[in-house]
Amino acid sequence: MMQDIREAVSEVLRAVIPIILVIVILEVGVLRVSPSDLLQFLLGSGMVIFGIALFLAGVKAGLLPIGEAIGSELPARGSLALVVLGAFLFGFLATVAEPDVRVLAGMVDTVSAGGVPQEPLVIVIGVGVGFFVSAAVLRIVLGVPIAYLFAAGYGTVLLLAPFTPPDFMAIAFDAGGVTTGPLTVPVILALGVGVSAVLAGRSALADGFGLIGLASLGPILGVMVMGVIYS
Repeated sequence: MMQDIREAVSEVLRAVIPIILVIVILEVGVLRVSPSDLLQFLLGSGMVIFGIALFLAGVKAGLLPIGEAIGSELPARGSLALVVLGAFLFGFLATVAEPDVRVLAGMVDTVSAGGVPQEPLVIVIGVGVGFFVSAAVLRIVLGVPIAYLFAAGYGTVLLLAPFTPPDFMAIAFDAGGVTTGPLTVPVILALGVGVSAVLAGRSALADGFGLIGLASLGPILGVMVMGVIYS
């Protein structure tokens, strides 16, 4: 476990240090911030580095193995309904817990002065992800080409676009983006790899991936439908 934490810290440092250096240069050379503000930024950056490192180590130690285990166990039960339901719950609960989704919903609620409430938006995004994750897992089980689902999903987006208010259209595509966060991605990927690994004739590489792209379609469609209903 300590080795995983050290590796995660090293990865995060390589990714975050350049950003921190650029911000420090701007704060000192351009903004002329006070030493106390600079110190506060450096302390916050240190907490970010440590927090992300612990999160990544936790994902590697806990979320990925349990996601693959559940993904491989569900098809073994012999119930297609259980596979679909489990995939939906996995996608929905991971999305509701995703920090990026909470940030987006909170900002939309604030900017719209409560016109687009936070909790209903989070639930709509979660249901959208859950639906498409279950559809993606069903695709793996049935051997349906992933291109068909993408064509159907984006075709529906094009059909709904003329009827969706512009504000909701913008929110919809941001909602699709925030679902690719640090909590949702590992859970969904591990689930797909686990399902494809236990099915005969399925490639974990070809069939286990693509779920994130499909999952991002769910919030887009869900928020667009929400906009049509609200309008």
